[in-house]
Amino acid sequence: MSLNKKIISLLKRKKLKLAIAESCTGGMLSSAITSVSGVSEVFSLGLVTYSNQAKISILKVPKKIIQKYGAVSVQCCLSMANNLSKISKSKVCVSITGIAGPKGGSKQKPVGLVYIGIRVGKKVIVNKCNFKNKGRKYIQTQTVKKTLNLLNKMIS
Repeated sequence: MSLNKKIISLLKRKKLKLAIAESCTGGMLSSAITSVSGVSEVFSLGLVTYSNQAKISILKVPKKIIQKYGAVSVQCCLSMANNLSKISKSKVCVSITGIAGPKGGSKQKPVGLVYIGIRVGKKVIVNKCNFKNKGRKYIQTQTVKKTLNLLNKMIS
């Protein structure tokens, strides 16, 4: 059984709803989740909040967080997951923010830097990943794989 099918099955068994807010993956995670038949029982919503403005206006990430730490930060990722929980009323929330490249990186925040936030109930983790800069598609695909693995661990 594929990981996304296993996750959907676990969510159904535990009667949990899932919501996703993704940035650098542009909807790839939501797409992987919604490719599973019967997912409507557990998937409440998927948002692609790509711009800082979308993170601020839709996910209610405080403007100060983005000004002080940037959109690609633990603080922003945490705020995205926590606020998504309030917006969606879902017990399981995933947030992704990062730099998929090929441009946009810096010494402090290189291309391939991604933060994955997962909230299950009141427990929240933010995982910092540094994927090799092997192209945009590679970084996005690796981010989705890593997220599915983390999500599986947290809900198992």
